[in-house]
This record gives sequence, structure tokens and C-alpha cells, in this order.
Amino acid sequence: MKKKVFVSGCYDLLHSGHVEFFRQAAQYGDLYVGIGSDKTIEGYKHHKTIYSEQERLFMVKSIRYVKEAYINQGSGILDFLPTLDIVKPDVLVVNSDGGNDDKRRLCEERGMEYVVLERVPQQGLAARSSTDLKKTASQIPTRLDLAGTWIDQPYVSCMAPGWALTISLEPTFDIRERCGLSTSTRNMIKKIWPYQLPNMDPEMLAKLVFCFENDPERSDGIVSGAQDAIGICIPGLCRHYYNNRFWPEKIETCYDEAVLCWLENHLVMIPMEPRRQGCSVLEGKDITEAKVRALAQAADNCWSAILRCDLPAFAQAYAASFQAQVAMFPAMVQGSVPSYIERYKDLVLAYKMPGAGGGGYLACVVDDTPAFVTVHPEAIPLTIRRPGL
Repeated sequence: MKKKVFVSGCYDLLHSGHVEFFRQAAQYGDLYVGIGSDKTIEGYKHHKTIYSEQERLFMVKSIRYVKEAYINQGSGILDFLPTLDIVKPDVLVVNSDGGNDDKRRLCEERGMEYVVLERVPQQGLAARSSTDLKKTASQIPTRLDLAGTWIDQPYVSCMAPGWALTISLEPTFDIRERCGLSTSTRNMIKKIWPYQLPNMDPEMLAKLVFCFENDPERSDGIVSGAQDAIGICIPGLCRHYYNNRFWPEKIETCYDEAVLCWLENHLVMIPMEPRRQGCSVLEGKDITEAKVRALAQAADNCWSAILRCDLPAFAQAYAASFQAQVAMFPAMVQGSVPSYIERYKDLVLAYKMPGAGGGGYLACVVDDTPAFVTVHPEAIPLTIRRPGL
């Protein structure tokens, strides 16, 4: 009769390392798996699970090396004790960083063999661990502001109301800090939902994020613009109308696949140096009604051109929006930014800096994204997040 082998874990980020661990453990006999419950993980690790316990049970039981799996009914680091009473295993297998003296003593008390396996990936595959994946595998989107940036601040929209245009981007590239892609808002989101946005109404989600980021006890007294939270949380192409308030009066979206594909085929980002520590893009600001109206008009023209898939009109409005920004906030263009603009200005149809500027990226309108990236491999193509993803 085959021995009964037991392993236990959370398996919330099920990956190839887990499967290889199961394969190796199953060499000692029939493999039984204990899975940490949602309640135990939240209490012990202080965060909610990505996948519910029933989803994790289904996935683990579907792996061919596993004979049976259970949701552990205990708590804490030895939450599998009640499962041991059900399985009555002959062998307890742990990985090299999951073993401890308590587990070793438990095996001695129950007459179980204690086996420690080193983390060795399947041949040809990368080594995986949940800890590393949590550091690198977050699927929280970012956003690119297309036009109307700064209108989401009441000290700007009080001069004239207008729209801000954003697109929500899949994190298909390395999202660098202090580069105009709303990383501060994204990092705040990751404090609540580390890996992916919850499945809820996007506009309500954006408002929750905006309120969470702008804690009334913030010591710096700065209120982050709502376009960051909206641009990240609301998929597709979005515009939001500001009129002397922090939250927009109305929000409109475009999920038309032809329009989104068209945008993806005409936008790239060029990495620049990050915004320097201590630099202020507010120095020398000059906000007048005429300049704000020019910003609002450019955003109107940009939205209209995108919906028509009119590339010359889009490039013209895109450039006009950035010119209006810089007219109000000339410190957006500082440091090494002018040298990057000089390098690329004749290679693209239009350009701007995401966010408040000062460095980061040049977000450019181009004739054809695939062709541009082929010639300029430093350029980053973009993937717009679709509804439901």
C-alpha cells in the first residue's frame, strides 16, 4: 500500500513552483494537500486572498499529482492540524523555507516522516516563489493622460471648465516611479489591492481610490487630481468634466474596439530621465482664463478627432493641449527634457509629457506604432485596458 503524503500551504498565487513541489512530494506516495482558508490567511498574513478558498481548492485538486485536497479548518501557522486527523498521513513534506522546529516535533509526536525539499524548478523553467511574484506580478493598471491635464485642479478649472482625457493602460512594461504615470496613486491602490483591481463599478472604484489617496489628514495639504484615479480605474478611453471642483461633474467613456485599436496603433512612449527629486513644476506658473480656455478647447478637439480616427486632427489637438499646459506651467519642461524633445520632435507627429512633467516619458503620436518601434526599439507600445479585464 502506498504511503500517504501531506503538504500544506496557501496556494493563492498558484505557479509552476507549486506544481513542481507537488510533483516531487508525490514521489513519496499518494499526495494530499491542505489549503489555508480565506479567514486564516486574512488573519495570519493580514491581507485578503486573490482567489477564494473554493477557487484554490478547485485548482489544486485539478493538478494530476494531487490525490485529494482540503480546506484547512485550523488557524495560524499550523492550521492543517484538523486536516492531519482526517488524512492520517505517513509523511509530511515541506519546502526548504517552510520547515520549522514545530513541524519537526509534530512529526515526531505523530510518527510521521519529515521531508524537506529544496526549491528546484522544473528543468527549463524559471524559479518561482509567491514572495517574488507579489513583488513583480501586480496587474494594477496605470494611466496616460492624453489632453486637458491640470484641468482637474480647481485652481485651474475655476478659470474655465473643461474635460480631461485619459486611457487606462495594461502594465505590459516596467512602470517607473516619478515618471508621470500616476505611480503615487497606483502605489496607494496596491496598499489595498496588491495584485489586481476588484470587480466593481469602475466609477465607484475610482472615487474610493481618490478618497483613500486624499486622506484629510495628509500633512502636505496637497490634493491629488481625480484624473489619476479615474484614468487608472475606468478602462478604455475616458473623459471627465471639471468645473471648479475636485471631482468631475460628468464622466464619459469610449469602449469602441476600432477606436481603441486605432489609438494603440498611433501612440508610443519614449523613456526619459525621471523627474528629479526636489524639482517643482509649479514654479513660475501663469494661469489665466485665456490659457485655460485654450487647454479646454484642445481637449474637446482631441476627443472629437479620436472618435473620428482622424490622425492629423488628433496630432494637432494633442500638441495644442501640451502647449496650453506648458504656457501655464513652464517648469514642466526642465532638466534634460528639452534634449529629448529636440531628439524626437521631427520623428513624431506630436508629443507631450504625461502627468505634471519634469521628466519621465515623452508620450508621442506616430504614423504607425509597429513600424516606429521597429526603427526605435527604445519606444514602448501601449495596450489599452478593455472593460472586464
